[in-house]
Amino acid sequence: MTAWNEQLRQRRIERGLTQEELAAELARVAWEQNRERIGVDAAMVSKWERGQKQPSPSYRRLLAALFVTDPLSFDEPSEDLQRLGLEYTPSIPDTLETVDQLGQADIKRRTFLKTALFAVAASIGPSRDWLLATLEEATSPTRKVTSDQVDAIRRMFGFFQELDVMRGGGHARQQLAAYLTSTVTPLLRSNDASTDAGRTLYEAGAEQLYLIGWMAFDDGEHVLAQRYLIQALRLSHEARSPELGAHVLAGLSDQATLTGHPDQGLQLARAGRAGLRHGRSPACLADLWALQARAEAALGDGQAAAYSILESERAAGAIHLPEEPEWARFIDAAYLNGEYGHAFRDLDQPEEATRFATRSAAEAQRQSRARRGSLAHATLARAALANHDLQAAATEAASTVRLAATVRSSRSADAVADLRHRLSAHRDSHPVADFFDLADTLLPA
Repeated sequence: MTAWNEQLRQRRIERGLTQEELAAELARVAWEQNRERIGVDAAMVSKWERGQKQPSPSYRRLLAALFVTDPLSFDEPSEDLQRLGLEYTPSIPDTLETVDQLGQADIKRRTFLKTALFAVAASIGPSRDWLLATLEEATSPTRKVTSDQVDAIRRMFGFFQELDVMRGGGHARQQLAAYLTSTVTPLLRSNDASTDAGRTLYEAGAEQLYLIGWMAFDDGEHVLAQRYLIQALRLSHEARSPELGAHVLAGLSDQATLTGHPDQGLQLARAGRAGLRHGRSPACLADLWALQARAEAALGDGQAAAYSILESERAAGAIHLPEEPEWARFIDAAYLNGEYGHAFRDLDQPEEATRFATRSAAEAQRQSRARRGSLAHATLARAALANHDLQAAATEAASTVRLAATVRSSRSADAVADLRHRLSAHRDSHPVADFFDLADTLLPA
């Protein structure tokens, strides 16, 4: 069977169309069917015909309507999809097509997402491109314009962010991915980010992509998370929002450090802080300093980590959450003290780790944030173990299990697995044995 890209080229030539005219025909069909303006152009058609990209589902529907008497036969996802979402492209039509394909692959649980390798270095190039573009456009206007559509998207963002914070990233990610592909991406295609309303819409779209990426990150799906975050970075650039771009880089930094690449986590945090000089979000700045401390601690640089924590606390003193964007509302005492505690834990400083983790646990309990509480209690358990206090370690480990069992978060589950490993040599101890019984019941290995 002739490859789908060759079929497309043949259909176009048979109709006597240039690539530019085919793009215009697709735009006409989109308008006639849905009153939707789309961003397809000759460059995109050229990529399709060369087999560099497969059209997203929405573009396939338009091609099917155009070639209704002689439809194209598309291939199943192949190795070229292994790089889907890793490219930071200057073309917004290409970016939106990538977002559409990524969301559809996520919803349908495409196997390539399970077999593709996570490559932390792939995050560095987009961070550089974003930073350079942010520096070049630092004087661009950033006025906010509200609309019913953008307000609805942001209400949906707030709803799903609350689900993520309270229930964990694995709870509702696919529902949000479905909302992205069915509602948000079509709106992005039919609006121009050069207008105030369009810029605000693109910013809302970037927020959605970031949240889906963060949910995938928390669910342990790092291949998928990285791709969503890179595309969120591209849309935040299009929206001319250095604050949101810096927030995305914070997520990529956290991911790099968590996956064992603190050197790259440090680079990404620094890039975020550099870009944030052209915006204002004390919460985002405090987060970036905290994540820089996490990376420095993982690298064993205690002096640098302590300095970064002081800078984070300084930035946190200027936070007024009602004035922060919705996406920054979780950057509070529960979160920041938890990150400081993790840094000192990694530096083998149990007293400091205990001090900050205790604050985090108390604030998380006040807000009923089980995921954050589970991570704080896990830090407390490890600090107690470092101080040879088995009773306290087992008590904190039990609290970790109880909280982790109520959320769907790979980070919480990993924290329990880590405590199992660290306490396994002490199973003869009665309190430790009780912890293992509880873990076996509530969160089997």
